[in-house]
Amino acid sequence: MTMALQTKTGTATSTGDEAANGLVSSRRWRWWEYAFWVVAVALYFIFGDFIPGIPTKLMLLSEIVTIALLALSIDLVLGYAGIVTLGQGAFFGLGAYAAGLMAKYGAGTFPLSDPIIGLLAAGAVAGLVGFITSFLVLRGSDLTRLMVTLGVALILAELANQMRWLTGGADGLQGVMSSAVFGQWDFDLWGRTAYLYSLAVLFVLFWLARRIVGSPLGLSLRAIKGNPLRSRAIGVPVNARLVAIYTIAAAYAGIAGGLLAQTTQSASPDMIAFHRSADALLILVFGGAGHLYGGLIGAVFFRVMQDVIGNITLQYWQFWLGLVLVLLVLFVRGGIIGLIQRTAVKLGYQKEDGA
Repeated sequence: MTMALQTKTGTATSTGDEAANGLVSSRRWRWWEYAFWVVAVALYFIFGDFIPGIPTKLMLLSEIVTIALLALSIDLVLGYAGIVTLGQGAFFGLGAYAAGLMAKYGAGTFPLSDPIIGLLAAGAVAGLVGFITSFLVLRGSDLTRLMVTLGVALILAELANQMRWLTGGADGLQGVMSSAVFGQWDFDLWGRTAYLYSLAVLFVLFWLARRIVGSPLGLSLRAIKGNPLRSRAIGVPVNARLVAIYTIAAAYAGIAGGLLAQTTQSASPDMIAFHRSADALLILVFGGAGHLYGGLIGAVFFRVMQDVIGNITLQYWQFWLGLVLVLLVLFVRGGIIGLIQRTAVKLGYQKEDGA
């Protein structure tokens, strides 16, 4: 009896040690993560009009960074908390208008026109609206949440269109001129400052998101996604956790919108339209939900494919995009990240559990 108890205790201890080691391992940066960000910085020198014969593509890369951040915000609520949403585009547009209004009406006035302050304001406004609407989102099933988030997005889009005195209506907000970043680097037509600025913001927020999903909050969110009833039974404050991550994700989406407004020097109803949420959700499906890098890789894949197909056959680019999406869902479980992970397991570079 004693020996059996010791055996069970030893097994439990071993399992606990393995779980603890797995958590520590998941927080460590792997070599391919460093390579990912090094390549992202290298693209600045490749497509920054520094090499003869290679045209500048930095504005396109800046756009990819902003939609990657939007996809990352959806990944936080969908991939880790299991909240199905079509409303992140609303927070994206709110952030765009918040940063745009500060830059337009505070031109030359510190700190209103400062881009960093503008991003903080964009995140704060979107996060506040996300916090208020989160209590509606928590009510009902996945279908109810989907409809509520879509309804909130449509309401905010119509408000932006009707409040012409503030937003410019259908014509959008023009004259968005942010100050130089840290008073040193002005936004230019080639996107040199815009790309490095956007990439730096994405890296900081990605690092923060990585810390969040590896924290007790992130672990409890995974438990809630797996089984909310069991999580509530063991004492996890389910509603509080979901409100927290929904608010954080809304702030992320708002900062992404603020980035786009500052780098393109405009804000329009298109930034708050339904297709923003739909495109970002597609991007996350392409890349793979619940991996953080899925939104980033999916954004690159989606935007580059859109650009290439559009140049070949502009009329049918949505057909080919839909075909790729259907094939990806049918034959590639977990998106591009899932495909990469399974390939790495087969080649012996990664264990089955992703360690």
